[in-house]
Amino acid sequence: MSYSEFNSGLATRRAIDIEDAPPLPRNSRNRTRQLELDLKVTSLQKDYADLHTALIEAAQVHRRLCAPRLIRHGDFEIASETFAVRHVPGDFVTADKRDGGVILALGDICGKGLAAGMWITHFVGLVGAHTSVNSEPETIVRGVNRDLFRMSSGAPLASLFLAKLDPVTGRLDYCNAGHPPALLLRADGHLESLSEGGPVLGAIPVASFARGCVDLRGGDLFLVCSDGILESLDNVDQEFGYERLEAQLRSAQMESADAVLFSVLGAVQDFAATRPLADDMSLLVIRHCSL
Repeated sequence: MSYSEFNSGLATRRAIDIEDAPPLPRNSRNRTRQLELDLKVTSLQKDYADLHTALIEAAQVHRRLCAPRLIRHGDFEIASETFAVRHVPGDFVTADKRDGGVILALGDICGKGLAAGMWITHFVGLVGAHTSVNSEPETIVRGVNRDLFRMSSGAPLASLFLAKLDPVTGRLDYCNAGHPPALLLRADGHLESLSEGGPVLGAIPVASFARGCVDLRGGDLFLVCSDGILESLDNVDQEFGYERLEAQLRSAQMESADAVLFSVLGAVQDFAATRPLADDMSLLVIRHCSL
């Protein structure tokens, strides 16, 4: 027998031996599959835990970018809060001291979820950059709009209510860029709607923005919120709306700014009942404490 014939025969016998070899027991195969599944589940659980941690850290960054929940300037209490419908909100509230006053901003990125939340850092940065060189609300808003429009086509639209409060005189200059009108409830019960401004940001590069002005007097209550509050739905698809917001504002008129804030948020949650909230909610309340 030649060497090649020997190798050929050996290979044939090995092939026959393998084919004739008994299969692994079913229990052994099941254990192997179970082990593979366990490894995949463990890997997915680790990925989920890492993602959850990253989202919590992102939410903490957002919290640090926003104004403290309660601040005081002279005779004024300023309370604000943002609630995310998902992990990272697409709304923000900021407060910066400038030229003897405080510049307040409540912004809302169009959209929701992580994508909107990721734009917040840039949006807050634009507001801060223009606030640092100018204190006129309409000029700040005009600059933010221009810079937002100059970005790539992927930049979202955004609404913004920006105001400058003089805590000595009570004068509030503001500019409303496509945001729901703010409400000013006077101590005597008269209600004013504050809507002077212009269109949403990022839509028109040379949009015109106007300035509104009001004087906050003792006992007056100011409120501005995102559309997530006004458009919250109940179980029969009714919106919370301005009528309910006004009623809640009047019922809490004599309370502190902080109490008014949580009164409104509580009313929205009670109204929605078991229906999950569909949009982020932000709220800013200013109360003139002097009577």
